[in-house]
Amino acid sequence: MRFYGYFRSSSAYRCRIAFNLKGLAPEVVTVNLRDKAHRDDAFLAMNPQGLVPVLDTGTARLTQSLAIIEWLDETQAGARLLPDDATARAEVRAFAQIIACEVHPLQNLRVLNYIKAHHGQDQDGAGAWCRHWIAEGLAACEAIAAAQDHRGAFAFGDRPGLADICLVPQMFSADRFGLATDAYPRLRAIRAACEALPAFAEAHPARQPDAQ
Repeated sequence: MRFYGYFRSSSAYRCRIAFNLKGLAPEVVTVNLRDKAHRDDAFLAMNPQGLVPVLDTGTARLTQSLAIIEWLDETQAGARLLPDDATARAEVRAFAQIIACEVHPLQNLRVLNYIKAHHGQDQDGAGAWCRHWIAEGLAACEAIAAAQDHRGAFAFGDRPGLADICLVPQMFSADRFGLATDAYPRLRAIRAACEALPAFAEAHPARQPDAQ
């Protein structure tokens, strides 16, 4: 397998955690978003959206982090990332999608560049935009996680899974954009439990070869 990503991409960060939990070590190819490598014709031929990540499985090229992670869970040995029960699986997916579908897209580099270029926002304005949407999403995740009947160390029990894989990169982004996370004690506890595991610690952006 060959994985195309960028050290600071939350989507790529999710996939790195999933690879580590599964015990996989794909070949990694850096796509430097700052240098606009994702707009090169060769990369656009792999993903017409021009976004990371892309996973080349050898027989297919997969895009979108949640699709990649679910493919890994369905085809690769190792730790299960989603529950067996259909209702529990839907609950985990819903938590993950709050982050991946509702929050993360609004802090994406292309969105921030757009609001700066076309809506008169400077860096401070873009940061305030990010903090607003991250806070809204994390508040919902906090309520969901705090309401779990069986409260293990992780978002949905005693083992990390898809929800935790999405949460940790989003908490990293909260730090990056200057959002205090004191209002989310359950999420902070989950993050600490995750980051104590090598699978999460080794996926951190600062530990990637292309970290800047």
